[in-house]
Amino acid sequence: MRKKDTNPLHLSHFISWCHDIERAAMLPLKDGDKPVVRKLLSSGCCARCVLRFCCISVQAAYRKPPQETLEELRAFIGNTENGKSQQSASDSHDAAGSEPPGEPPMKRAKLEPVEPGAAVGGDASAVVKVEEEESSVCVACLGILQELSGPTQAVKIAERVKEGEYEFDTLVLSVSLPAQLCVREHSCWLHVKKELREKSAALAKDDVIPVKEAFKWIMQGLVAKELGGVAVVIRSLFEVSVEFTHPETEADCHFLASTCASCFKPTKNKQSVFTRMAVVKALEKISDAVFLKHYAFPPPRPSSSCVPQDVKCLHTSIFIAGRYNKFCRSLPQTPWVIDGERRMESSVEELIAAPVLLSFRAAGFNFSSSGREDVDVRTLGNGRPFAMELLNPHRSKLSREEMKHLQETINKSSDKIRVRDLQIVSREAMGRMKEGEEAKTKSYTALVWTQKAIQSQDIAFIDGIKDLTLDQKTPLRVLHRRPLAVRQRVVHRMITRYLDPHHFHLELKTQAGTYIKEFVHGDFGRTKPNMSVLLKMDTDILELDVESVDVDWPPSIPE
Repeated sequence: MRKKDTNPLHLSHFISWCHDIERAAMLPLKDGDKPVVRKLLSSGCCARCVLRFCCISVQAAYRKPPQETLEELRAFIGNTENGKSQQSASDSHDAAGSEPPGEPPMKRAKLEPVEPGAAVGGDASAVVKVEEEESSVCVACLGILQELSGPTQAVKIAERVKEGEYEFDTLVLSVSLPAQLCVREHSCWLHVKKELREKSAALAKDDVIPVKEAFKWIMQGLVAKELGGVAVVIRSLFEVSVEFTHPETEADCHFLASTCASCFKPTKNKQSVFTRMAVVKALEKISDAVFLKHYAFPPPRPSSSCVPQDVKCLHTSIFIAGRYNKFCRSLPQTPWVIDGERRMESSVEELIAAPVLLSFRAAGFNFSSSGREDVDVRTLGNGRPFAMELLNPHRSKLSREEMKHLQETINKSSDKIRVRDLQIVSREAMGRMKEGEEAKTKSYTALVWTQKAIQSQDIAFIDGIKDLTLDQKTPLRVLHRRPLAVRQRVVHRMITRYLDPHHFHLELKTQAGTYIKEFVHGDFGRTKPNMSVLLKMDTDILELDVESVDVDWPPSIPE
């Protein structure tokens, strides 16, 4: 019967070896990755950054606790060399028998002794020497994939989202990183590339997993869990932005300003010229030799980790559309401010926007419409099409009944306006309001005054004029905000209604963009022909109403 091997050293070696194999198998690494792992660990890279430079794209590998990953990496690079050391230790023990069980081998090529309190016997603790303690800040990610990626950070992100009280089905997590990470990553890549070149291997820079991607892989599931299982996806209308800064950005990037000055130009809205885009552009331009002449290889150890800034939440704009009537002759379409002084107490857009912003809990809005009427012009009939872009809405969906209630709220808030066909539309649909705008037609009714007394037969001929082409030079009243030009516009038809010897109503259907007031009074001859020319007397316009804007948008909603 074969004698059972009870040698404690052999047994510990076997158990340790089994553990090493088990742990190493958890990471999808190959033997060819060993020199990269050794090089990066000895250079001060964290375990997750080592995975990045080994081009590990298995997301689950990044979600493990950093310390566990570090131990697995140490086991991975220790397997081959430990086998030789362990055999040497075994032979020494059998021959001399004097070493106490569990003592480490006397000699380990490129390996350091086991730290006090760690397991012994040639296990994963026999590793490549790391100059600093494990808690030191990573030279590549500056701590982002260390203590700044994990449950604590996920809780902070989730709390900020909950504070905003947004309504959303999914979210996308975006990350803003300090520009110097590009510099440090470039240095690490050159460091690794040199090591692999000596071993007839290669590493393309594009194959390295970006810090942003690794951060998202770690955080997405954690954030989703804190928010009750909401899906964190690649594309979403709701964005949660995490920003990191670092105090040493200027110092790390400063050499680029002299080696590639054309890439760095001061801008008004940027606090620093070292933007991420500018740094990437500079790194693409300079040669490896120039880079290595000015920057450490591998990167120098940082004195501190990155600093997380406030988490920002932003919902993509949503758009609503409808038609409005304006019944007041002293209400501008938009706030009327002249020389910094407000002239009217309200406006069409403000009367509509106030209830809308409240319902959607939006941070702001942009208002647009199919043309605009003057402050003293009413808009009647089916109204004028308008649209609003709601900025960063905290609510993005309202039911049909809620939209109907919102419309009623607007209409009850003032007797100066009325809204109809209020609905949520897409960004693409917004373009239909402006599509072929000048080819559209509009109908008006004008109250015309004549200098000379007239009879109904004096104006009857006007009804027979069709498709009258006008040459309209930019009116004097808008010359301060419109370029000087002569525009051709068409008056398709006119109908007159006699009132008294000095007044008549003039109904017109014209090409969109026609200046009706100028057509009536002539604007000192800047519009030709005009009503004064047609009647051979001075005429003026006293009132003007927009009767219809012939734009088939937005779709009509039955009352």
